[in-house]
Amino acid sequence: MKHRKLVYFCDWLPPDFGAVGQYSVLFARDWMARGYDVVLAGLSSTVDSSVRVDAPNGSLEIIRLKAEKYDKGSLRERALWTLRVNTKLITRVWRHLREADDILFTGSPPFLIHFLVPLNILLRKRIIYRITDFHPECIMAERGGGGLLLKALYRVTVFWRRHIHHFEALGEDQRERLKDIGIPESRIEIKRDPSPVEITSQTLPLERPDGYEGAVLLLYSGNWGVAHDTQTFIEAYRQHHKRGSGRVVLWLNALGAGARTVEEALQADGLPYVRGKPVPLDELASLLVTPDAHLITLKDDFVGFVLPSKIYGCLASGKPLIYVGSRNSDVHLLAGEAEARGVFYRNCPVAAVEALLTSLEELAGNGHATRMCMEPDCD
Repeated sequence: MKHRKLVYFCDWLPPDFGAVGQYSVLFARDWMARGYDVVLAGLSSTVDSSVRVDAPNGSLEIIRLKAEKYDKGSLRERALWTLRVNTKLITRVWRHLREADDILFTGSPPFLIHFLVPLNILLRKRIIYRITDFHPECIMAERGGGGLLLKALYRVTVFWRRHIHHFEALGEDQRERLKDIGIPESRIEIKRDPSPVEITSQTLPLERPDGYEGAVLLLYSGNWGVAHDTQTFIEAYRQHHKRGSGRVVLWLNALGAGARTVEEALQADGLPYVRGKPVPLDELASLLVTPDAHLITLKDDFVGFVLPSKIYGCLASGKPLIYVGSRNSDVHLLAGEAEARGVFYRNCPVAAVEALLTSLEELAGNGHATRMCMEPDCD
């Protein structure tokens, strides 16, 4: 029996850290189970490799291309890296592209649309865009606007988007962004990410960090990047420890510019926090059930352009959740559904420091924890 063929593009594949790559592996397996021969092409920080798995209904070949990391703070370096990586990915799987029935790409690496849609004039394949992140909108939001070049790039990007056959949007907020630029609703499917790991009543937690047994641990895990608010949390956390109960302690298990900003601020003020790092995927379920609560933040300018994928794992854990960000994001929609099922959930707008301080105090009471002793001579 002849199987349909799909080429699937993403960025960093496991074991490299990256939510898009983790989900891409899961979705590629789903496509294989549906009877496709799938080629999943992504990046690795260590090695070039190719691994193939055959199944009764299809197959999955995972191709990793070695690529260097880059400085996200330099627009020029980001552009050069994107050009190199996208060219390398397409060249590596060109034979598969010619044989494919469908091509699926994500928002990472960025700007693959500027390669694949023009090439499709020759290839004539069905193109599916799983729009994990909007580019260049994210860059424009990060920079507070766009100059002539970014605005021109945006117009060209919108032009190419109108030639995509099918969109997979992560949420209702993304669907609205696509409709705003003239994409017909009939071409947009809501296909949410699942939790990256299965969490059950049998999932065992990791050991809690030493010295914080009496604290209410608030975990921020994954990526705390430019799309995620920091200042609201920093100020509310400062006030929580200055004039509040001080029971909540941040467990910073994240990477990114925001994580560095938060850590530097807490160090400067001498505030307590636990510093960790992202865990391997096989430990993620245990990590998610270890803290007393989870924290998610999102800047207003990124709503609908970015949907923090960590929301699914946080909700699967059943733990309390604090979200700093707009109610227009699907983070609030999903968390609100969990709240209706009895999960402790608080939403605070960006810059609403007093509201977040109140939420931290409520969490401290909800956590049934006693304030940890911060002074060496206290009883």
